[in-house]
Amino acid sequence: MTPGNDSLTYRQAGVDLDAAERAKRAFAPLLAAASDERTLTGLGAFGGLYSVPGGLDRPVLAASADGVGTKLKVAFLAGRHDTIGQDLVNHCVNDILVQGARPLFFLDYLATGQLDEGVAAEVVGGVARACRENGCALLGGETAEMPDFYAAGEYDLAGFVVGVVERDRIVDGSRARPGDRLIGLRSSGLHTNGYTLARAIVFDRMGLGAADPFPGEDATAAEVLLRVHRSYLPMTLPLLEDGLVRGMAHVTGGGIEGNLPRALPDGAGARIDCGSWRPPNVFRRLARAGRVAPREMYRVFNMGVGMILVVAPEDEEAVLGAVGGEGWTMGEVVAGEGARLAGIGAEGGDSDG
Repeated sequence: MTPGNDSLTYRQAGVDLDAAERAKRAFAPLLAAASDERTLTGLGAFGGLYSVPGGLDRPVLAASADGVGTKLKVAFLAGRHDTIGQDLVNHCVNDILVQGARPLFFLDYLATGQLDEGVAAEVVGGVARACRENGCALLGGETAEMPDFYAAGEYDLAGFVVGVVERDRIVDGSRARPGDRLIGLRSSGLHTNGYTLARAIVFDRMGLGAADPFPGEDATAAEVLLRVHRSYLPMTLPLLEDGLVRGMAHVTGGGIEGNLPRALPDGAGARIDCGSWRPPNVFRRLARAGRVAPREMYRVFNMGVGMILVVAPEDEEAVLGAVGGEGWTMGEVVAGEGARLAGIGAEGGDSDG
């Protein structure tokens, strides 16, 4: 078939294959730096190959998939894309960590309307950096260019993690008992949840721009909202290896009440003393500026608690010593169902306001 003068190319339709190929080549050193001795494939393979680690008697694979949500909108406003990949990896790593698993490898999916090679490199660079920090390999991924599907300058990001845990070391909360202590671990900020409400408050109610100073912080609004979702792997892996954790809850969408019960067996609930910690400034400012009811704050946001550990009373002191100033006793397991929050202040924070 001979093309005429009115022939249409893929590039004219909106997809630049040459730009996509250049972007993939730019990913090569990122993948190489985030590979390990068990990575058997490199850039260009149709699928990633990874050898099963040795030294395990009854290995069980753990897997999770997630996205970053509307936190991406803040990255678009700020023109900053180097931390979003870290958010993605750390969130997924935490989701399998609560089952006692350590990550083996990660894959990412980046979709955009028109590929910006520089932005793509920043995003994937953040993914690779977090993979190195979490000791897992960036095995591969997919970059999709779909014109007219995403708004100009926007993209979506999702990821998939696979980890491993010995069958007899799986953490499922079944060993939790009434009287067990609940140890809260500090979050770094909003992590990756509640951003639809947070953006409405910060940019609409408070009238802030991405580069404006955030009240009570030595940082801009964008810097506060883009603080990286924390990985709890380095802090908790030694505790898991020592068998000191009976259950773990990653506090994501739904807050403490929506996530902690998932780490407890039937017939066991939790009593939380919300006066045992003061929610960070960002949550107090959001509650005040948005006039958000306290219960709604705790249902939407992590309120400064990114992970909760369930430990036996006799192990409480050892666990608190191991996590240092990053953790505190925030409640205990009780007979019943669900998580009961007590001591919530008028601004969704501590009782003294």
